[in-house]
Amino acid sequence: MEITDSLATDTKDAPEWFHSAISQNPRRENLQHQLGNLAYQVWDRDKAQDIIILIHGTGAHKKWWDPIAPLINKNFSIIAPDLPGMGESDHRQEYNFEGFSEALVAMMYQENIINNGQKIYLVGHSLGGHVAGFMASEFPDLFHGVVMIDSPIRPPTYDYDKHQSTGPLRKIKYYPDKVSILERFRLMPPQECDNSWYLRYIAENSIYNVKEGWRWRFDDKLFATLRRLHNYEFQFKCPALFIAGGKSLLLESKIMKYIREAFKDSMDVEVIEGAAHHVPLDSPLELVSLINKYLQEWGKK
Repeated sequence: MEITDSLATDTKDAPEWFHSAISQNPRRENLQHQLGNLAYQVWDRDKAQDIIILIHGTGAHKKWWDPIAPLINKNFSIIAPDLPGMGESDHRQEYNFEGFSEALVAMMYQENIINNGQKIYLVGHSLGGHVAGFMASEFPDLFHGVVMIDSPIRPPTYDYDKHQSTGPLRKIKYYPDKVSILERFRLMPPQECDNSWYLRYIAENSIYNVKEGWRWRFDDKLFATLRRLHNYEFQFKCPALFIAGGKSLLLESKIMKYIREAFKDSMDVEVIEGAAHHVPLDSPLELVSLINKYLQEWGKK
């Protein structure tokens, strides 16, 4: 990405590792799917043996991973998709986990990484963790490890009809200029984040200009039409890791207690104390360190 003057100003205090990471230029690709265009980007590593797929959360996009992907173990090439309805992927009439999975599988086929001897690992944040867990459960022989980052796994009996979404309830509105819309950027669910340079970077990549004005990239129908995992139970054949933020509302909740008990034999649990829900933004280096640690351990099995 070309760093604009406004972005450069707001990231002048960012650490050197951040500037180095976002200066890398992943290969950007599009896939013409029957339900609309799908966008993704790839960090190709010359000596990479295996693949990691980084899956963003609700309303987010592939650029959330730009500061993180270059820090992941160099033995892996990395794919970061825009899920349907988000980022630069086309909007759809409705959204569900089957559709998200179909989109990711189509990208994997386009990249020729299925059934070619490479091991594939999934890493997802929030909604992306749910997608990763769903795919690891549905395709148990395809994936060799899954990492879910602060993704609330609820019991199969959870009543989603009573679930209150934290997403925006208002329709997309248009802003007259870039400054106006960037001033409205907020994390969902709401939280403070000390790394303002990271926030600014993802905000800059969350907007685009159309004839009506500046708007967010995500489809506002997503929050109303996304079909949740009713009566679904995650089952992991591959190694699995759950990473929670120490300041996340999940940590001491009934959901976290359920996760620790229900998956005690199939999933490790780690806590990053300084992070809230948006772990990649709050504690990027600690997150990468944990991911690399487990990738190394899983590679020995």
